[in-house]
Parts: sequence; structure tokens; C-alpha cells
Amino acid sequence: MFEHFTALTIEDGEGHLVARMNRPEVRNAIDATMVAELHELCAYLETTPKILILTGCEVNGRGIFASGADIAQLRERRREDALRGINSQIFDRIHHLPMPVIAALDGYALGGGAELAYAADFRIGTPHLKMGQPETNLGIIAAAGALWRLKELVGEPVALEILMAGRILNAQEALDLHLVTELHEPSELLDAARALADRIGAQDPLAVRITKRVFAAPRDAHPHIDELAQAILFESDAKFDRMQAFLERKKK
Repeated sequence: MFEHFTALTIEDGEGHLVARMNRPEVRNAIDATMVAELHELCAYLETTPKILILTGCEVNGRGIFASGADIAQLRERRREDALRGINSQIFDRIHHLPMPVIAALDGYALGGGAELAYAADFRIGTPHLKMGQPETNLGIIAAAGALWRLKELVGEPVALEILMAGRILNAQEALDLHLVTELHEPSELLDAARALADRIGAQDPLAVRITKRVFAAPRDAHPHIDELAQAILFESDAKFDRMQAFLERKKK
């Protein structure tokens, strides 16, 4: 299905799918081809819900997630391109996939690469991780999610320093700020992402999907949306089967 992809390498498993950005010659710069392939991938995952693991590749023996948007293409974009939201639209689509998204980060995750990582539900990294937003140094803003996602993730003071002063977070800083939740050596990163996917996959898929949707709802929607979602799950076969199995294990 994805054999024609050139910017992404896809490993499609039963419970999860691994999408590896694979443009080492430009440090995984996010270009129009990669965006188009990400849209095609999302279309598949919207109809065939699976956990998505997003990761990068190696460049000269060192890992890299994504160095940002392709500057050569970005330099030529004009007002109408900005209004199309080329990167912001695909990152938002990824964020709203039915099942969770895990970003496995090694090396640089800068600019659009960082914004892609922010769009994931989970972020894990390596000790070599560097995250930041260099856009203002290039005369633009971080318009693909960082201006609103980042303050929710790390708090307003740190977000402003990253967005306006060019601060680059190292791996330990990202961990301390809970921007990433785990650090692993590069050789162990993908296995750790798969282990996290397996832990999520062991839960009831419908309960996970509904949890993701309700979690993202605005404050004013609660508690009503929680009650409606629970009403749906209270009638599911999985609820009865899993609770019965729990009670039977407890008897032993």
C-alpha cells in the first residue's frame, strides 16, 4: 500500500504502525512530498485505526527526527501558502487520529520537526535529543502548532523563551519539563516505543479511542461529554468481558 512512498518508510503491524521519516540527505526536512505522504497515511489510519509511531532516521551514524520544514521550499512560499496551512493542517490531522500517536525522538527535532512531535500524544527520546523553534531567527513564526501547543505542554515562561529567544532544550531539560516522558539509548528507542504501543494496545481499543477524544474536549464540555462517553462504553461487550475476567482472576 505504501510502496510508492519516498519520504516515509512504513512498517505496518497488527496493532501499530511505524512511520519513519527517511530523507537523510536533508536531515528529514519536511517538504511537500512528505506532507502528501503523511496525509495519505492519515487517510489509512482514519479508516483502519492503529497506534502510530513516528520516528526519524540516521544521518552519518547519528539519529535525527526532523530538522524542520524544507527551507528551500519555505523561502519561496508566499501569503496564499501560509493561509493554506500546509504543515499546520497535517499536524492537526495527525493529532486527531483515532488512536494514540507516539513520537520517538532522536537528535534534532527543530522547527516543524518539533511541532510535529508536539502533535503526538506521547513523546519519548534519547539523550541526544535537541528540541526548539528557530523560526523567529528566520523572520517567521512557529505557525504549525508551537504557538499554542507549547505553552500547554511546558508552561508559558519556558514556551516564550523557546519561541522568542531561540532556546533549544536538551534531552534532560525536555524530560524535566515532561515534554518527553522517557529517555532511552538510540539503539533501544524504537523498542521502547513499541513497548509503549503494546501497553496501550493491551487496553480496550474503544475505551482508548473515546478517552483520547474526550480528553481533547474543551472544559465546558465536561462533565457532560464524560457521562455520554461512559454511557456508550457501559453497553459495550468489552466492558462486560473485561470486568468478568477481572472478577474471575480475583477469585483465584
